[in-house]
Amino acid sequence: MPTVAFHTLGCKVNHYETEAIWQLFKQAGYERKDFESHADVYVINTCTVTNTGDKKSRQVIRRAVRRNPDAVVCVTGCYAQTSPAEVMAIPGVDIVIGTQDRGKILEYIEQFKQQREPINGVRNIMKTRVYEELDVPAFTDRTRASLKIQEGCNNFCTFCIIPWARGLMRSRDPKEVIRQAQQLVDAGYKEIVLTGIHTGGYGEDMKDYNFAMLLRDIDEQVKGLKRLRISSIEASQITDEVIEVLKQSDKIVRHLHIPLQSGSNTVLKRMRRKYTTEFFAERLARLREVFPDLAVTSDVIVGFPSETEEEFMETYTFIREQRFSELHVFPYSKRTGTPAARMPDQVDEEVKNERVHRLITLSDQLAKEYASKFEGQVLEVIPEELYKEDPTSGLYVGYTDNYLKVKFPATEEMVGQLVKVKITKAGYPYNEGEFVRVINDHHEIVRLSS
Repeated sequence: MPTVAFHTLGCKVNHYETEAIWQLFKQAGYERKDFESHADVYVINTCTVTNTGDKKSRQVIRRAVRRNPDAVVCVTGCYAQTSPAEVMAIPGVDIVIGTQDRGKILEYIEQFKQQREPINGVRNIMKTRVYEELDVPAFTDRTRASLKIQEGCNNFCTFCIIPWARGLMRSRDPKEVIRQAQQLVDAGYKEIVLTGIHTGGYGEDMKDYNFAMLLRDIDEQVKGLKRLRISSIEASQITDEVIEVLKQSDKIVRHLHIPLQSGSNTVLKRMRRKYTTEFFAERLARLREVFPDLAVTSDVIVGFPSETEEEFMETYTFIREQRFSELHVFPYSKRTGTPAARMPDQVDEEVKNERVHRLITLSDQLAKEYASKFEGQVLEVIPEELYKEDPTSGLYVGYTDNYLKVKFPATEEMVGQLVKVKITKAGYPYNEGEFVRVINDHHEIVRLSS
């Protein structure tokens, strides 16, 4: 039996696509091996979002070549798409495929075995207008299933290389989305996370269909789904119609990840983010009218070229006023090939790091404040894994619908199930909880024997 090993760098979409590529190998009779072991084929799914992504991708490729010099080494993903010549130049790389034509990987392997000539299968992604279907009936991780609904992005923010790696916005056929969602629920998943390169942009390339309609259709048509999460949505994509669907749904969770990037209008303009902080605040206010307990998480880039202390403080103040429940804070890093990398007045690393720390401290404080509202409440949690910091404690970790991370006593059988948990002590990064009961569709109550 031929063997294959995978290594995925980068984002959720890459992890999703690695699972899809594994399905192709599985159907062809391959056995999956750990990347650190000896395999006949290595597939490295690469990332290029930062220069570091490129570097890490190259290191992992070299590791595979060293592990088994006779293996067929296939490189796919974003770095392969944007820099195929660079990847082909790494000794031992046999096949390069970008962010499309993944379905051809097995053909290419056969072709390579016969001809022993390296294959560059990368095509211009900017010409692609159709979503490439890749089926993922189940995941190696058994608690939260990702469901990719779109590909590409038309925004061209000045710091970002992704449109060049992923191409322009293309939406997946809604019928395929529903079919795949049902398949995942039937495989036992209680929660589905809608994901994509620009997830909330779904439907922007369609005539009579949009994201709100997709949410409504999943909500109404997928039987047995308990939770639907949106991996990320831009403020401009949170239309009144989307809010209406969120309001009517009992499956869509009260958590939205809305990337802010900066809380300063002058910086947003230099980033080519197409909104103002006033617009962003108005959308948040509208959401909170409808969902007072909504968790809003966000991404922020600190130290964008020529960011002044005043501009940084605008961001700091905006975030404090808007009460985000958690932030991902990134120091700006120059991505070669983007307009921002060529801008004058790059911010000094020390200044950048000092600002990052100030924002992380604020984020921790906001996270604790948000969590404290739920102390004493009984919330629904899906246990995901043993508490890593003390595996002997009998504690498991999982997320509530509003994205609080909770550790509480549970059993292996509860992993992936919906469980009622009382929050006994709010905190960050973990809240402490006590097990109440498992929620079954048959409504019987299962309690931990005391």
